[in-house]
Amino acid sequence: MTAPESTEILVIGAGPCGLAVGVAARQAGVGCVLLDRRTVVSTIERYPLGMTFFSTPEKIEIGGVPFIPSHEKPTRRDGLLYYRRVAEHFELDARPGEEVTAIRREPGGGFALEVARRHDRTTYRAENVVFATGYYDWPNLLGVPGENLPHVAHYFVEGHRHWHQDVVVIGAGNSAVDAALESWRAGARVALVHFGEGFDRVVKPWVLPDINNRVKEGSIRAWWRHRVLAITPAEVALESLATGERRRIPADQVLAMTGYHANTGLLADLGVPVDQETGVPAHDEATMMTPVPGCYLAGVIASGNDANRLFIENARGHGELVVRDVLRRAAEARRPTGVG
Repeated sequence: MTAPESTEILVIGAGPCGLAVGVAARQAGVGCVLLDRRTVVSTIERYPLGMTFFSTPEKIEIGGVPFIPSHEKPTRRDGLLYYRRVAEHFELDARPGEEVTAIRREPGGGFALEVARRHDRTTYRAENVVFATGYYDWPNLLGVPGENLPHVAHYFVEGHRHWHQDVVVIGAGNSAVDAALESWRAGARVALVHFGEGFDRVVKPWVLPDINNRVKEGSIRAWWRHRVLAITPAEVALESLATGERRRIPADQVLAMTGYHANTGLLADLGVPVDQETGVPAHDEATMMTPVPGCYLAGVIASGNDANRLFIENARGHGELVVRDVLRRAAEARRPTGVG
């Protein structure tokens, strides 16, 4: 039986913030392996085809590599190309299709990780582990009958496939607004359902007038203060939160743009406390280390339930914080102890 592969730092998740850890480790000469259940920056890969970043390119660069987009603001395609090139430029050891399924602390220090690959299973050993898993893999479910039907999606790709169809969009944030507008422009009959009284405050200000005008003129029907009771192959059942009245609206496609959440199960297995109200795993923001020595966070997983608090622009520096602390702890471990 061969011994598990070992590394100084193992990063779970190869999104932009995970890559930033790998870049910082490479620049510091520290061994680092990045594992991702899908591929590098898979969140960006699953964005709508026509998505444009909020941020300008220099604010989402990592490793000092210039980001030169095709437009003033980078597109999804620009982002995929850029981050692939960063991974290749620094020769990062990023391994797609490897999912960490279990993790435990070793009695002598460090961590053992069980990993499922496409063709087999393996084990890694790491002195330090960094959770950079984001949140986009785990949609917030409605918990209603019919949510698992094939015409229900929690990810929006493009409007073209919804031409001349009845499309029900659930939610009122940026993803819901983009899905509603793009589907309507592609010729869909769009209804938008939300339990609140209007669009979320985080909706992009340059898009808000457009969606408000479409609702005002009746091009997109908005069912405010309604909740979804059930989804059938042809309809969505709604209930008014104000009156209790129930109705059914036609639905060839249902786009449940209800947001996403971080999966903190593996962190909990290690004994990392997670705040039940905020969803924030306990950590030191100066080092990104959790109360479990050698276990770190990077990226949006550190923001808990508020996914709008951290994003590439203000979390890309986590990699440098993590690697700096790994080096500090390694130096302290080598320092002689005792009285001379």
